[in-house]
Amino acid sequence: MKQHIIQTLGFTKQQWLENRRDGIGGSDVAAILGMSPWRSPYQVWADKTGQLPINDAGNEFTHWGDIMEPILATEFVAATGKKVYRQNKTFCHPKYDFLRANIDRDIAGEPGFLEIKTAMEFKSSEWVDDEVPAPYLLQVQHYMNVLDRPYCYFATLVGGHHFLIKKIDRDQQVIDQVQPILVDWWQKHIIAGEPPVVDGTDSTKRTLQLLYPDSKENEATLPPTFNPLLKKRTEAKEQINNWQEQVNLVDNEVRSVMKDSDTAFVGNYKITYKTNKRGTRVLRIKED
Repeated sequence: MKQHIIQTLGFTKQQWLENRRDGIGGSDVAAILGMSPWRSPYQVWADKTGQLPINDAGNEFTHWGDIMEPILATEFVAATGKKVYRQNKTFCHPKYDFLRANIDRDIAGEPGFLEIKTAMEFKSSEWVDDEVPAPYLLQVQHYMNVLDRPYCYFATLVGGHHFLIKKIDRDQQVIDQVQPILVDWWQKHIIAGEPPVVDGTDSTKRTLQLLYPDSKENEATLPPTFNPLLKKRTEAKEQINNWQEQVNLVDNEVRSVMKDSDTAFVGNYKITYKTNKRGTRVLRIKED
């Protein structure tokens, strides 16, 4: 079965983002599976169905990621001796053309490809030894499925100073588990138009705020099924308040013992109680 390819050379940023809406890309996989810390299935659905405005502004993380991408590609070439190049193409799965791959770089003369990432210092534990963050593993397994490739490389800069190269092999078991979920999700939520279940993530909250930014002078009637939900919410809020009181109690006991000391240690805990630039003492408790 012949693979469909979309040429993206010369696309504007707007055209590129519109093209991404037409299928499931690598960065969508973890979100659809509920494993993304950044996006929920509901947000992906609202975006793919054209209900959200296309935002090409990005943020400071994507901005610096874009700047560092060619630099890290050059570093990968210097470290490995391999030659890499841009494909400027969107690859579509030969059977399901809505399963798509946009790789960062292809590698000349071999079946592997290269993905380039940057990570903050506090995320360094996610890249230690053979570790790779789960959303990125799902991303490249999806790409290997669409492209029918056996492996790929990550070139990653952690904390702005630690450069890593990791090879990831194709995992057919993961692919066989994930692909049917993606196909069913697309057919149910995009083709049929059924919204995914609303969850409690900030991503879904932001999406709903974008979908319905203004209120109107009318009254809505909630179905009776909301009675137990609202009761559960009330109970949860009470539990949160009770636990917050316990946190505040312990914090105040620590303050009373530390008095004017700025640092304390007990067991595996380090406690600081220092005055910040605004003249306010801030209590921080950290467990090693």
